[in-house]
Formats: sequence, structure tokens, C-alpha cells
Amino acid sequence: MTHAHRLHVDLEVPCLCCLAPQPFHFTSLSDQVVCALCVRHLGAEKSERRDLEHVRLWAARWAASETGHADYVTETDALLVARDGDLTALRDQVAELSAVVAGQFTAGIDGVRGLLQNDLVKRAERNTALARRQIDWAMAGIWRIETLHHDSATQKCSCGRTAGSCAESAAIDPLRQALRDWEKKNVTLLQNGRRHGLPSDHPAVLAQRIR
Repeated sequence: MTHAHRLHVDLEVPCLCCLAPQPFHFTSLSDQVVCALCVRHLGAEKSERRDLEHVRLWAARWAASETGHADYVTETDALLVARDGDLTALRDQVAELSAVVAGQFTAGIDGVRGLLQNDLVKRAERNTALARRQIDWAMAGIWRIETLHHDSATQKCSCGRTAGSCAESAAIDPLRQALRDWEKKNVTLLQNGRRHGLPSDHPAVLAQRIR
């Protein structure tokens, strides 16, 4: 099997096993597009190890996205506080100089203030959108694993093992409520015709295509 990626350069492309963007440096069109983590668990006999490592990978990326989003919020709040301080200082200057050049100078300050506000708002919107895409990607990966490992009416995991002995199900348990909340929100976005993070094989997405 060949690939179409560039050769002899550092790239970040989705691994064909875990689907996560991973670093690659291809030297041949026949190189495997499988990351170093996934190479260790290739093979049917290692499927349980593969699923568990994928769950851990996606859970770690989801946690990192959450942390990154919190950092963006903190940074944005700090920028807004600094902006408010700058605006206060500008207002004081306007008040002092308005008696000398009230009309022209005030108009200039208003223009500067508008540019400052627009820049901060746009930066916060970009950071928030990036964080949401990262969270959507991680949750979509966890959703795929959860469809293979969830409790059934027979007190067994859907993979056939007892609920208490399925390592994948246990790994997902702390994330199930967050996954349900994320899935419900994104189904609503899909139904309203808005951008959503559901994977292409989600039942709601498939149902929407049939209509």
C-alpha cells in the first residue's frame, strides 16, 4: 500500500491506526502511515492492547485540549483586563486634551480604541474555535471506542467480556457523562444546520444524509 505524502520532510499527518495527527518523515511512498505507538500493537492478536492504548491516547489528548482551552480563557481574561486598563488611561488623556483639540483628537482616540477592541475579540474567537475543534476531535475518537465497549442488558460489556473485566470500558467510564453531554450538544447543532464535531459514521450524521 502506497501513500501520497511528501518525502524527506517532517510532516504531521493522521496515523491510519489511531487516526491521531502524528509526526512522520517518509523516505519512500511505500512507508507505513502508522505512528510509533501503533506499530507496537499491529496484528489481530494485539487488538485488546490496541484499543486500550487508543483510549488512553484520546483521553490524554482530550485532557490536553481542556487544559489548552482553560489557558486560552485565562490569557484572554488577562488581555481584557489589560485592555480595560489601557482604555481607562486613554479616556484620561482624552479628558485632559479635549479642551485643546477636542474634536480631532477625540475622533483619533475612538479609532484606536475600536481597533484595539476588534483585535482582542478576534484573537479570543480564534483561540476558542481552535480549542473546540481539538475537543471535538478527541471526543469523536472516544465515541468510536465507546461504541465497542459499553455495558449491555446482560451485565456484560458489548465486546463480550464481563463489565468488570473489560479494561477499555473501565478506561472510558470517567468520560462517559462528558461524552454524552458532548454528543447531545453536537446532535442539536447538526439538527440546526450548524457546525458540529460528530464523526462521519455517527448515526445522527448518517440519518441526516439519508433525508
